[in-house]
Amino acid sequence: MAKAKATKTKAKAKNPLGLAPYDPADYLRTPKEVAMYLEAFFEDGVDHEALVHALGVVARARGGMSKLAKETGMSRQGLYKAIAKDGNPSFETVMKIVGAFGVRLSAQAT
Repeated sequence: MAKAKATKTKAKAKNPLGLAPYDPADYLRTPKEVAMYLEAFFEDGVDHEALVHALGVVARARGGMSKLAKETGMSRQGLYKAIAKDGNPSFETVMKIVGAFGVRLSAQAT
């Protein structure tokens, strides 16, 4: 019991207001919401690391890597490796992942 109390105290120290941590995955329920989320990354001049992170967030929101693996025809391990923090997915992999999210990438003039 003392251990549980200590853990609870640590959590309060990290978040003194007692707010639940924000997780964008909780708000990505539809392809339109996913598209808007990814679009925001591109508008901000997305870098490689941010895009890989965003793909991971959407994957979690849509049911995890097992579901994404089935939808893309890729292995779960391959997906984890591609969208890990230091991952370097090929363009083909990104396109498969985005397609499985029910969205498509497009270009716009600036």
